[in-house]
Amino acid sequence: MAERPNVLVIMSDQMKATASHLYGNPFCETPSLGRLADEGVLYEHAFTPHPLCVPARVSLWTSQYPHSHGARRNQTLMPGDAVHAFKLWQDAGYHTGLVGKNHCFETAEDLARFDVWCEVGHGGLPASGETKGLPWWRPLEAIQVAHAVRREMPQQSPRFGYATNDAPLADQVTGLLAGQAVRYLERYGDRPFALWVSFPDPHEPWVAPRSYAEMFPPEVIQLPPWREGEFAGPEVPERNRVLHAILGMEEDAPQDVYGVMAAYYGMTRFVDDGVGQILSALEALGLRENTIVVFCADHGDFMGEHRMACKGGVFYDCLTRVPLIVAWPGEIAGRRVERSMVNLVDIVPTLLALQGLEVPRSMHGSGLPSIVDAAPREAAFSEYGAGGPPFTMADLEKLPRPYGRRALMTSLQWREAEGRRKMVRTRNWKYVHDPLGDQDELYDLVNDPWELTNVVGDAAHHDVVAALQRRLMDWSITTEDARPVPLP
Repeated sequence: MAERPNVLVIMSDQMKATASHLYGNPFCETPSLGRLADEGVLYEHAFTPHPLCVPARVSLWTSQYPHSHGARRNQTLMPGDAVHAFKLWQDAGYHTGLVGKNHCFETAEDLARFDVWCEVGHGGLPASGETKGLPWWRPLEAIQVAHAVRREMPQQSPRFGYATNDAPLADQVTGLLAGQAVRYLERYGDRPFALWVSFPDPHEPWVAPRSYAEMFPPEVIQLPPWREGEFAGPEVPERNRVLHAILGMEEDAPQDVYGVMAAYYGMTRFVDDGVGQILSALEALGLRENTIVVFCADHGDFMGEHRMACKGGVFYDCLTRVPLIVAWPGEIAGRRVERSMVNLVDIVPTLLALQGLEVPRSMHGSGLPSIVDAAPREAAFSEYGAGGPPFTMADLEKLPRPYGRRALMTSLQWREAEGRRKMVRTRNWKYVHDPLGDQDELYDLVNDPWELTNVVGDAAHHDVVAALQRRLMDWSITTEDARPVPLP
């Protein structure tokens, strides 16, 4: 084994697994991710511990589920006393860096754990535009100009807006970050490093370079299947009905549904090209053989499924199933597809094991099968909420119509905090439990892979529900170390 391998974790934001042809998408090719998968292991069933940005990111770096680390809302970032990967890497002598979106670390102590800090978000640079350890490779004014459209988005619908961008690719967020990551490798690649490259795309605002959006005209995009009346029956949980009432696209013009999807998939393809640029730099600099590369996303996006776009506190695969690829040429056998159920919390323990570093007892994750000596897993888990009261249809009806994005943002903190819902997912079944008393969910993924019909009330599935409930209880007991979370 090579000594002290470098770590490069590349994350996209809000990219569902099936945005890529590697996970069955029929029209969005991601050749750079395919190149990475050829060098390593693709995890077919990887899930987020929480389908929301901050909880997922804190969970990844601490290898703990949100009910234990306490960061269960987007307003509760990394706890100051948390044991996370960048503390361990810096203490082990690694040069550490963030290039891209943070939405995770906030204390002065944690920020000091990064030798390089080049932050950019969905609307562009932070107010100061300052970096640590590495200046922006593009002029600040050009970067701000390229992101102007993101700050003044058109709204084709009350529910969403989308746009194209004609600014130079190098100044747009994905091109900017790919180039910045290359500069990091050029400057610091001669020492052991741990680098997080965090692309804000394809999270909204949905703005794609024009040349990328044009790759996906309506005749190329294939819409997912929809079921009429999906959210009308008594078997539908109220939380799902509320979200559909806010985001449902039934009244939107077809050209706008295709338009927002073209922007999302154009952004995805742009991220893929950014990944390719970084991989090529590793090879050109002679770093590829001693660098473990991980690609993942924090969570997914409806993007057309269930007639919605964006996300919310539900557990469909489009929100919880994420891409995950791990490659280390010469040390990890390539072109392998692992079908075990895995989670983002498994990434850091796997990396530490490959680096020969001790895995703290606080970490919930296990080593990833096919990479380390770990048994395959039959179930993966996810959760949502911080114990707050439910946001109901009656609460929604107090807001002005049309609902759409205005209602989404007005109710955001309430909905992020409501309940403490938990999901267990196996190869064939998904079960969601709501301790507040809303309807539970069960999906037969063999016969209903798009999760269009909740069959939890079907007497034929009582044994399945009981078995999955036991799995949820065992997982909860094994990982429970809950902290109170401030509620809005």
